[in-house]
Amino acid sequence: MKLPVLSGEEVCKILKKFGFEEIRRKGSHIVMQKKIEKGTITIPVPNHKEIKKGTLKSIIRQSKIPPEKFFRD
Repeated sequence: MKLPVLSGEEVCKILKKFGFEEIRRKGSHIVMQKKIEKGTITIPVPNHKEIKKGTLKSIIRQSKIPPEKFFRD
């Protein structure tokens, strides 16, 4: 799957659709969090115009959202 180029704000919008909420902004990062049955998932998202592909893959992996669902509108 070819990853699209997304900004930090766009990634946060996608995460919000899946139940994550913004808990803080510090420097150039936005921290998103979601409570799950076995604890909490916390994901730092760089607030950049373009997120690098490796960083985006890491965010998707940490979120536990299947990639095909992550990019569906």
